[in-house]
Amino acid sequence: MELVILTGASRGLGRALAEQLLAPARLLLTVSRRPDPSLQEAAAQRGSALEQWALDLAHGVGAAARLEAWLHKQDPGRFTAATLVNNAGLLGRVGPIQDADAESIAAALRGGLEAPALLAAAFLRATESWNMPRKVLNVSSGAGRRAIAGWSVYCAAKAGLDHLSRVMALDEARRSNGARVVSLAPGVIDTDMQAELRAADAAGFPDQPRFREMKAGGQLATPAEAAARVLAYLARPDFGMEPVADVRAA
Repeated sequence: MELVILTGASRGLGRALAEQLLAPARLLLTVSRRPDPSLQEAAAQRGSALEQWALDLAHGVGAAARLEAWLHKQDPGRFTAATLVNNAGLLGRVGPIQDADAESIAAALRGGLEAPALLAAAFLRATESWNMPRKVLNVSSGAGRRAIAGWSVYCAAKAGLDHLSRVMALDEARRSNGARVVSLAPGVIDTDMQAELRAADAAGFPDQPRFREMKAGGQLATPAEAAARVLAYLARPDFGMEPVADVRAA
């Protein structure tokens, strides 16, 4: 049985990833703000093992401690592979940073960068002795690789996630059974986040017309389409060869 831990599974890409990850030979542990009864029903129909934790990743220290303790209680002999997918993130306030309140800035950085770092550290520590393939997939964004006016905190969190992944990959490559690490941009997806960007004030977010044009031109992938591409990349034999990647360049 394979173990997959997925954050941000309640909506958008995360919800689509969770649904596609349900399989009889897999234990899926989701970490989201609220459990999803429909996901539990789907798991039962497919004979898939599913555990859902209702946690706010703006409080990542507690979430990481719980994950590490849970992993230490598991019998590694149950599993053939273990994967952490850090998908959760927060949009934050769109517009110049001086127009955002301190709480929204802090929450976006905690959820988008601090929590993935804490969870990855907990996962790697707890599974270090597990003699099996281990992977960490951090869901990034093109916004972490291109500066976008009015989107400073989100861009910074994703850029940090990319560089965190580069360093983690270097560190794991020095270990005899190191995990493979990738920060993957999933493409532009038709989610609630995209709707918020299209509704943003163009005065503080000059790229707003471009996001509206992408929606009008049918250039946005559905969450299900994007999830399939992400999972196909995760399954590639060369996963981890490039620590920062994009599904569109695969």
